[in-house]
Amino acid sequence: MPGYELFDEAEKRQIDEVMETGILTRYGYAERRRGRWKVRELESAIAARTGAKHVLMTADGTAALTTALVALGVGAGDEVVIPTFTFVASFESVLAAGATPILADVDESLSLSPDAAREAITPRTKAILPVHMCGAAAKIDELSNLAKKNGLLLLEDACQAFGGTYRGRALGTIGDAGCYSFDFNKTVTCGEGGAILTNSDETYKRAEMYHDHGHDHEGEDRGLDGHLFTGYNYRISELHAAIGNAQLAKADRFLAIQRENKKTFKDALSGVPGVEFRELPDPEGDSASFLTFFAPTEASARASAKAATASGVEGVFYWYDNNWHYVRNWGHLKNRRFAHALSSDITNALPDYLASDYSASDAVVSRCVSIAMKLGWTKHEAGELAGKTAEALRSAL
Repeated sequence: MPGYELFDEAEKRQIDEVMETGILTRYGYAERRRGRWKVRELESAIAARTGAKHVLMTADGTAALTTALVALGVGAGDEVVIPTFTFVASFESVLAAGATPILADVDESLSLSPDAAREAITPRTKAILPVHMCGAAAKIDELSNLAKKNGLLLLEDACQAFGGTYRGRALGTIGDAGCYSFDFNKTVTCGEGGAILTNSDETYKRAEMYHDHGHDHEGEDRGLDGHLFTGYNYRISELHAAIGNAQLAKADRFLAIQRENKKTFKDALSGVPGVEFRELPDPEGDSASFLTFFAPTEASARASAKAATASGVEGVFYWYDNNWHYVRNWGHLKNRRFAHALSSDITNALPDYLASDYSASDAVVSRCVSIAMKLGWTKHEAGELAGKTAEALRSAL
């Protein structure tokens, strides 16, 4: 990752095809398109790859999550259980839908702990939102069973895990709906883009309307479309989808490179005393966008991250200090700093995040270091960097 490392003529050709028509929007202008519908093409290709009945492209992963929650019927008065380690979009989308994000601890899979999720369920819980972090599956079997047992919705945030699978099933296709991100730093990128996957006709139709101002898309004239409810503009453009089409055609190549590079690094680091690798519920389904390991202590993890960076590796992440991905640094959420006033019904329902105990997550994330697997490395470069990293970690640990 990311896919932009291997941009070539394929992306340019796709963009040129759009510019030849001049139609940049996904809807309308059928007579001027010359049969080119880039968003439709990408949706069909993702559906074929994943086995999902329906795929809806959106402007980005956050728009996908927000739209999916609304389409599933989540709203004011509902609680959604999410992990403490995720991108901020997970809780932003819950708030955007008018619901309450309930943060629950992660375990050494770096995803939502089934035990913590169980403890977080209340009579107001409407959905569980596991996040397949850093390219690999959450404990999705246990979380799916927990949701079914309690009559809850399961929405998979697979925004970081396109290409990942769990026991042969594409991540994002196991729950009631799933979401992908195709932003600039993802393995497959549209520049900006997202997708909703679902096998439910009703969920898909609600999502399709909501992401396009409520249009019902029943006719050829958008000016005559009906509106069953209000919506917003969360559409992706034809240009972004065009890039996605070129990138998706390379997805198997990207995943193969990531997996080879990850094996190279894992083999090199496996002999380093003190290094313990992340728990993977399904190692075969890992998209291998990151190699993640644990050091014995917070101090040694910090030293490890610093040493790995100094050895020449780009893309070393010490998540415990990361402002976007870990609850410890979400001061804007914990202090309720919202850009616009929320209704008292919503604010009164929010838990006291400042007083909440996330020590179980701290014990995991404070020891965690991830290294992004670059697509642009040659085999020689990956081997050389892996060796240098292993040597640096031996000194740091």
